[in-house]
Amino acid sequence: MADISASMVKELREMTGAGMMDCKKALAETNADMDKAVEYLREKGLAKAAKKASRIAAEGICETTVSADGKVAAIVEVNSETDFVAKNDKFRGYVKTVVEQAANSTAADIDAFLAETWAADPSKTVAEELAAQIAVIGENMKIRRFERVVAENGFVESYIHSGGKIGVLIQMDASEMNAAAKECAKNVAMQVAAMNPKYVSEADVDADYIAHEKDIIKAQIMNDPKESQKPEKVIEGMIQGRIKKELKEICLLDQVYVKAEDGKQSVAQYVAQVAKENGMTLAIKKFVRFETGEGLEKKQEDFAAEVAAQMAGV
Repeated sequence: MADISASMVKELREMTGAGMMDCKKALAETNADMDKAVEYLREKGLAKAAKKASRIAAEGICETTVSADGKVAAIVEVNSETDFVAKNDKFRGYVKTVVEQAANSTAADIDAFLAETWAADPSKTVAEELAAQIAVIGENMKIRRFERVVAENGFVESYIHSGGKIGVLIQMDASEMNAAAKECAKNVAMQVAAMNPKYVSEADVDADYIAHEKDIIKAQIMNDPKESQKPEKVIEGMIQGRIKKELKEICLLDQVYVKAEDGKQSVAQYVAQVAKENGMTLAIKKFVRFETGEGLEKKQEDFAAEVAAQMAGV
């Protein structure tokens, strides 16, 4: 059996990020062959990854990337089990690589994306690299979603809020991509992060949704002893007024701009003001907003029970 030195264990640990004892065992099992030890850890890592896959991954971060010319951008959400791992530099570095992969991807959905060749190492797929990272980092992770945005008549701007809790891409149609246009886009992206609109404009809202909301509002009015006695025209006006108020909350252009000095200026008015002041055309084409763990159940851990289970060999 070959001698295994502390420096060899240290080197393998730095190469793989695996635990010290795992590295020592890998070297022992492979007769101190560094390359075989790496493969050994990968194989063991994949096995551990499969075991951990049943645990809920509801923490994590969102990350964005935009090409130098502002034409191509991507956003991803990668989940982890704990906030501790989400703040880990190795995890964050991996997520940055994932979003760069997404920016160059032709995949139509997450399954196709996971099946793609991993650009940083063509010997693996995206899914295989994810499994390897799970083994190295030590808890379950999931590439939950991604979106790629291409701007043909303008540019894309991005914004990350609270260290990756929320990620936003804003696609702008613009005659120029100057400092004023980029600042405007960044401010709008911050608006999206803060106010969570559902649509760009009223024109994007599904007609069935509006009809459904009108039916609900009308039923509320008819169930009110006083309001139900009002003339039909008045009731119709009340319905339209309430719908308009709701649309102002869910449509980005109709929202009150969060930085408005008068507290009244809408996002649409703000963008138009910037365009006029700088002699250019500028319009919001699209936005994408990801919030980490949105809609996912977070596992409630009983730490004492977990430690007891580990000590019992469960």
